[in-house]
Amino acid sequence: MRAGVFLKIAILSDFHIGYERFREDALRQATEAMEVASRETDLMVIAGDVFDYRHPKPEIIIEAATLFKKISSQKFAARVIGFEGRGNCYTEAPIIAIPGTHERRTADETDSIDLLNLAGYLVNANQARVTVGKGSERISVFGIGGVAEERFKETIAQINPAPLEGAFNLFIFHQSVYEFLPFGENIIKLEELPKGFDLYIDGHIHSKVEAKCHGKSFLIPGSTVLTQLKEGEQEEKGFFIYDTETNNYFFRKINSRRFVMVKLDIEGLAPAEVKHMVEEEVSKITPGGTDKPIIRVVLEGRLKEGFKNIDLSLKSISDSHSGSAIVEITKSGIDSKVSKEIEELRSGMLENASIRDYGVGIFVKRLAENKYDLNVSPSVLFDLLSSEEKKETSINRALDIIFPSA
Repeated sequence: MRAGVFLKIAILSDFHIGYERFREDALRQATEAMEVASRETDLMVIAGDVFDYRHPKPEIIIEAATLFKKISSQKFAARVIGFEGRGNCYTEAPIIAIPGTHERRTADETDSIDLLNLAGYLVNANQARVTVGKGSERISVFGIGGVAEERFKETIAQINPAPLEGAFNLFIFHQSVYEFLPFGENIIKLEELPKGFDLYIDGHIHSKVEAKCHGKSFLIPGSTVLTQLKEGEQEEKGFFIYDTETNNYFFRKINSRRFVMVKLDIEGLAPAEVKHMVEEEVSKITPGGTDKPIIRVVLEGRLKEGFKNIDLSLKSISDSHSGSAIVEITKSGIDSKVSKEIEELRSGMLENASIRDYGVGIFVKRLAENKYDLNVSPSVLFDLLSSEEKKETSINRALDIIFPSA
């Protein structure tokens, strides 16, 4: 039985500060989430992907640092009283984060969360335990930052996360989970997560998830900004607040840009009929106001015989509504010859998966089919091959891995 002054925990994730398409949204909504959390809770836990890029531009780092400096300088009733594990702690402010897959770099390289940690704006709990105290109450946060999916089980076995006696224990990580992203044998299952914790928190998945793990709450708050224009992201954005006294929680909504996804059956229609149908649907969603929603229209079915995709031009609709909405019209569903893999990707059959996750899954599958046995993580190799930075160096490194010299 624990005694003391109980705490409220803000559970946040996936700010994606610097996300180019909706850069202002990403910063504004992360700011609101943290400001609300600092007023209404005692402790903030951020489950990765604070940034959208592994190598954020200096101006993006400044934006994030300014936000975290402002929040961390506030007076908190709770404070960090213990740290053990990888790295060091430079603040007592109860703002705890781990790097996500967007921030992941090799083990010997500094990532963007390390920079905010070094500045004293947060505590990096990657492969570490952070203890927070308020009165006689203790919260223990054990974190593992995002790693290649096929290495996560091995990482857990090596680190062996364990709860701290006499404390309320959180396990926080940033990975795919098989029950919600069943696209690979290497994806961890809920039952394989370490036992003994009072609360399990994950990031990475951009839609809200509420489940159970070893009889305890398992929560994914989702991203605070829209990134993937998928059906599951039509829900409002925000974060969870968990009360350690009652073991209850609720979802705290923030102001976020509205996203509406509309699927239209255009089977057998002429281009003019399709255009009229799309215009009517978009007009219903944008009757006025200042929120400028994002509208994604997905066309399903084939055009009337005798017409091709090229005959259907819908740009004028997007342009005419540009002042009141951001309209994206997807015509991929009306093509008759699309490979199964691309069709799954476009139609969102793996609704929670990012394009990168799906791409890595296909890549790993192809490696297995061709009996490649490489002494490197497939995710690392995938990242090298898809890197936009220092392309020649990245490709040469990848070739050295695939075709090592004798």
